[in-house]
Amino acid sequence: MKILFIGDIMGRAGREALEVYLPELRRDLMPDVIIVNGENAAHGKGITEKICKQIHDLGADCITSGNHIWDQREIIPYIARDARLLRPANFPPGTPGNGLCRLELQDGRIIVIVNLMARLFMDPLDDPFALLEEIVGEHKVGQNCQALFVDFHGEATSEKYSLAHHFDGRVSAVIGTHTHAPTADAHILPAGTAYMSDAGMTGDYDSVIGVRKDIAIHRFVRKMPGEPLIPASENKTLCGVYIVTDDRTGRAVSIEPVRLGDTLANTRPKA
Repeated sequence: MKILFIGDIMGRAGREALEVYLPELRRDLMPDVIIVNGENAAHGKGITEKICKQIHDLGADCITSGNHIWDQREIIPYIARDARLLRPANFPPGTPGNGLCRLELQDGRIIVIVNLMARLFMDPLDDPFALLEEIVGEHKVGQNCQALFVDFHGEATSEKYSLAHHFDGRVSAVIGTHTHAPTADAHILPAGTAYMSDAGMTGDYDSVIGVRKDIAIHRFVRKMPGEPLIPASENKTLCGVYIVTDDRTGRAVSIEPVRLGDTLANTRPKA
């Protein structure tokens, strides 16, 4: 199965980068599944119903999120209606929406997409390790699903690596999001799980993790609040990862980073 995952969409620059580069990637790579983390798509703070529909229209099969999922309050009633928009599965029971999406492709293959949030330096949510243990007990790669993909939204690489190694061979991929900086550690773990600490941001990299430089710098230099954190919007770069898995086992065959745009060194996977 060919899986294309796009990292955190940050504001207008991120949405425009997605509009420019996703059609190219769909044409060249012909992925079976497209997953997009959209939690910062609405001016850097959450996501709206309109933006969700725009991302779906561009070809995204599933939209994941993270700690900013509730920043736009209108998403609360909408998330219950869109099964392909996920919030972290380890939010407390009773939280609106779902953290897991089981997609059946046109040819009958199944991929399970899981959105989890880490806890180190993050909000104290339920245990992501224990929850994923329950999920892999029900959804077994190579048996009742062909792939199981995890978007693990968190700060600490140690926590991301630990979850990936703990579930190595039982999930197809663990890809980190949240830090808005693409890492250089895309590889396949010993038992066959594809891993990357952070897929990176889709947005303007001539910035401070997507925020206008002047605003972010002022807060560090003056140590006092200034303007609201406004996303930078001049340059456009798409970041993500392209994974191919073995349908028989659910294990990864290859993983390659994706970087296309104005600021970072570009890298485009081979079809």
